[in-house]
Amino acid sequence: MEITAAEALVKCLEKEQVEVVFGYPGGAILPVYDALYHSSIRHVLVRHEQGAAHAADGYARATGRVGVCLATSGPGATNLITGIANAYMDSVPLVLITGQVPTSQVGTDAFQEVDITGITMPITKHNYLVKDASQLPRIVKNAFHIASTGRPGPVLIDLPKDVAQTVIKFQYPETVQLRGYKPTYRGHRNQIAEAARLIARAERPVIYAGGGILNSNASEELLALAETINAPVTNTFMGLSSFPGDHPLFLGMLGLHGTRAANLAVTNCDLLIALGARFDDRVTGNIAQFAPQAGVIHVDIDPAEIGKNVPVHVPIVGDVKLVLQDLLARLEKRIDNRWLEQVEAWKRQYPLSCGPDNGKLKPQYVVQKLHEITGGEAMVATDVGQHQMWVAQYYRFKRPGSLISSGGLGAMGFGLPAAMGAQIGQPDRLVVLVVGDGGFQMTMQELATIVEQELPIKIIILNNFVLGMVRQLQQVYCEGRYMAVEFKFHPDFETLARAYGIRSYTLRTKEEVDKYLPEALSAPGTVLVNCLVSAEENVNPMVPAGKSISEAIDC
Repeated sequence: MEITAAEALVKCLEKEQVEVVFGYPGGAILPVYDALYHSSIRHVLVRHEQGAAHAADGYARATGRVGVCLATSGPGATNLITGIANAYMDSVPLVLITGQVPTSQVGTDAFQEVDITGITMPITKHNYLVKDASQLPRIVKNAFHIASTGRPGPVLIDLPKDVAQTVIKFQYPETVQLRGYKPTYRGHRNQIAEAARLIARAERPVIYAGGGILNSNASEELLALAETINAPVTNTFMGLSSFPGDHPLFLGMLGLHGTRAANLAVTNCDLLIALGARFDDRVTGNIAQFAPQAGVIHVDIDPAEIGKNVPVHVPIVGDVKLVLQDLLARLEKRIDNRWLEQVEAWKRQYPLSCGPDNGKLKPQYVVQKLHEITGGEAMVATDVGQHQMWVAQYYRFKRPGSLISSGGLGAMGFGLPAAMGAQIGQPDRLVVLVVGDGGFQMTMQELATIVEQELPIKIIILNNFVLGMVRQLQQVYCEGRYMAVEFKFHPDFETLARAYGIRSYTLRTKEEVDKYLPEALSAPGTVLVNCLVSAEENVNPMVPAGKSISEAIDC
C-alpha cells in the first residue's frame, strides 16, 4: 500500500488503538489533519496548545493509556512545552506530534520554525526529527513503546511538512528493536530476600508509597503488604489514591504540608520501605534529618532514582508490582501492635484542623463537604496552589488513580484541561475539578472545549482573590510584605460560566455550600461553583525551609 507519510502516521495511531487526540491545527501540521479527515480517531479541538498537552496528560492518568496530542510548528510546538515538562516530571506517557517546516528550510529561521527537538531534549524521554519518511512507522512504534514502558514519560515526534507529504510503502512493524533500551522489571531475588529479612527484624516500619504504585497498578499489592506486616502507610502527593484514604493504617500525605503523624512516623521509624517514590525535596525537608534512624529499602523501576537523594540500604530496581508480588511470597504475618499504638497516638494528638471560621467560608470546609457528598469516589482534578494541598489533606480517595494533578512541575493552568482529558478518558466517572481563581484564569478558555465536547465536569473554584500559596510564603518568609499577590479585579465567574452556557453558582457561606453543592454535583452537564472563601487561610501544617519534617508549624 502506497500512501503519504501523513496518512501512514494516522494509520500508525490506529494500529496503536488511539481513540482520541487533542490538538490545534496549523500550516506545518496540515497534511496530518487532512489525513485525520477520513479516520475514526476522535479529534478534540482545544483553544490553546497548552490545553492539548495537559488534556492528553489528564487522559493518560485517568486511563493508563498513552495520551496523544498534535500541534503545528513554531509557536504551536513551543506552547506544548509546559505540558511536556509536566508529563516528564510526573512520569506520564505522552506522544506529542508537531509539524515542522520543510526540511529545505530547517535551520534558515523560516516562518514558524523552531528547533523543538533541541528545545525539548531535557524534558522528553526521547524525541525524533523525522528526516526519512519511510522510517516514520518504525519511529511511531518506538515512540509508543518508549513512552509507556519502564518509567513512563513523554516522547516527541517532529514531522517536517515535506516529509509528511512523501509517498511511502506502508507497513507497520510488529515488534520493537531498541538495543539501548531494556527496562528491568523483575527485582533481583537476593535483594528481595534481604528486604524480607529487614522487614522481619523491623520494630517500627513505615511504607512510603509514591506515584510508581499507580503507574504499575500495584495498589492491591501495596494494601497486601501493609496488612501483612502491619505497617502504617504514607503517600507522596503523586501517590495519593494508591492506598485507601479511610484505611486505619493510612497516615495521610507526608512532607512539606503532610500530616504531623506521617512526618513523625517517618522521622522515628527504624525501616522505611520506599515504593515507586523519588525522595523529592517536598517530602524530605532537611535530608540530613530525614528518617535518621531508619534502614531504607527503595524499589523503583528507574535506577537513576535509587540513591540519588538519600542513602539506600537495599536497592531494588524493578516494576514495583512484580517486586511486591515476589516480596509478599517471602513475608509472614506480623501481629506486633506496639508501633501502631504510637502512630495512632500521634494521629489523635495531631489531627488536621482548620480552626474557627469566624463567619467566613473556609476552603477546607468546601473540600470536606466534597468528600462527604462523593464518599471519596470521585475522580478529582486540581490545579496548583493551596487548594491542591487542601484536596491532598481533606479528600480521602477510595479508588486508585482518582487524583489528577501536577506534582513535580507544579504547573498552574493544568487543572481545567487535565479534567477535560480525564473526563473524556473516563466518561462514566464523576470528574470534579478543584481550582484556584489564579490557575483557573490561565486556561479558562478551555471552557469552550468542554461545552463543545459536552463534558459533565463539575468545577469548584476556591476563589480568594489572591495567589494564596505565594501569599502564604510571603507571610512566613517576607514578614507579611505582600507583593503582586492580590487580584484587584476578577470577572464574575458565575456570569462568565453562563456566557458559555454553563450552569453556575456563587456560594458565600457554609449554609449555601450545604444547600447547593450536592445539587451542583448531581446536576447534568458542566457545572461551575464559585466559592468565595477567606483570603487569610493558610495550608497547615507547614515545614519551614531547612527544617526537619518533624518540625512542622502552623502559620
